[in-house]
Amino acid sequence: MSNNGLNWFGIFRLGLVQTALGSVVVLTTATINRVMVVELALAAMLPGALVGLHYGVQIMRPRFGHGSDLGGHRTPWIIGGMAVLATGGLGSALATALMATNLAAGIALAVLAFVLVGLGVGACGTTLLALLARLVEPRRRAGAATMVWLMMIAGFAITAGTAGYFLDPFTIGRLIVVTAVVCLAAMLLTLVAISGVEKSASVQSSASLLGSNKPRASFREALTQVWSEPAARHFTVFVFVSMLAYSAQDLILEPFAGIVFGLTPGQSTQLSGVHSSGLLVGMLLVAVLGSGFGGRTFGSLRIWIIAGCIGSAAALTGLAIAGLYGPPWPLNSSVFALGFANGTFAVAAIGSMMAMAGRGRAAREGTRMGLWGAAQAFAFGLGGFLGTAAVDLTRFLFESPVLAYASVFSAQAMLFLYAALLAMKIEQPDSPASVDSSAHPHQAIQQG
Repeated sequence: MSNNGLNWFGIFRLGLVQTALGSVVVLTTATINRVMVVELALAAMLPGALVGLHYGVQIMRPRFGHGSDLGGHRTPWIIGGMAVLATGGLGSALATALMATNLAAGIALAVLAFVLVGLGVGACGTTLLALLARLVEPRRRAGAATMVWLMMIAGFAITAGTAGYFLDPFTIGRLIVVTAVVCLAAMLLTLVAISGVEKSASVQSSASLLGSNKPRASFREALTQVWSEPAARHFTVFVFVSMLAYSAQDLILEPFAGIVFGLTPGQSTQLSGVHSSGLLVGMLLVAVLGSGFGGRTFGSLRIWIIAGCIGSAAALTGLAIAGLYGPPWPLNSSVFALGFANGTFAVAAIGSMMAMAGRGRAAREGTRMGLWGAAQAFAFGLGGFLGTAAVDLTRFLFESPVLAYASVFSAQAMLFLYAALLAMKIEQPDSPASVDSSAHPHQAIQQG
């Protein structure tokens, strides 16, 4: 911990919590889903509904953030959230095993497990970002946002590869054992990563300041107060619109490549890898140029958000044209460009979220972060459904898959342009003029 805020090693330590979170989530939303559909031959709608439930439950994020605001310490919420997530992750594996012998009982247990997964992700993720928002100085926020996001993706990748190795030859019993080991490892990693962070001298100072001014308002009053802040309300709308546009392509990109361009399953999977590569490059670019890595910053986070949204719209327009143009179109380049623009906008948006969490009425960081997290989770759940539903509807109306996908990509592009317009009205989070005079002095320092 430096005198000016959390140093890079401290940010890395907290990022390990994101790694742990990602390791449990990837098992429940990917591996266990596949087992339900392939090994158990259940309808794909079942795991789809369960994943949607896990997103829907995260509407509780503002409540979790408010709870951590009241206490003045985020650590118990982070540890408790991870414990709930780990319990839900193990429960989902047990539920899958139960489905093989008693489908109704297995589904009932799976519903409970995925509710716990959503609650755990909401409680742990919201309070972790609120803690980072309080402790990371402005010049490091873009880099911190990139680091914690990359570490969550690392959790996805490491767990998927390692768990996949130990799952073969597959049995339901092996699935339960592997899931239990991953959940236990995630819990232990979280305990080690978060240990002592809020006990250091500089953090203890900020926690005591927060504790002496902790809000006595109820959750409803606190949420109403935050929603009444024009900047917080506007940013909530921006988060929802941009994340809706961002998530809508998740479930349609690979089918588009297969139906319109004739790619095999392996080739379309590689195409998703191209998108992820672009995402990584865009994120790293903002981290280096938009934070203190290079000794100076190049452009505000708002500029990067706007550029990323416009770039995403342009790339999606390119994909719409690609479908009409046909296989000669450089599909890989278009998908890489989309990933690059997505990464640029997403990291800058998270950095701005961290910067704006401490603005306005004092001791409401968790409530604000929870509000934005709920908007993001709802947009992700809705975006995946609307993207696929829109393709089905337009394909039915036009009787042409090419026009169907072109229409959906064009609609996404319009959403990104609208998000860019909204981003233009986001107040500069690091501008002295943007710091609310009613905020606690420590928050003004954080806006630095």
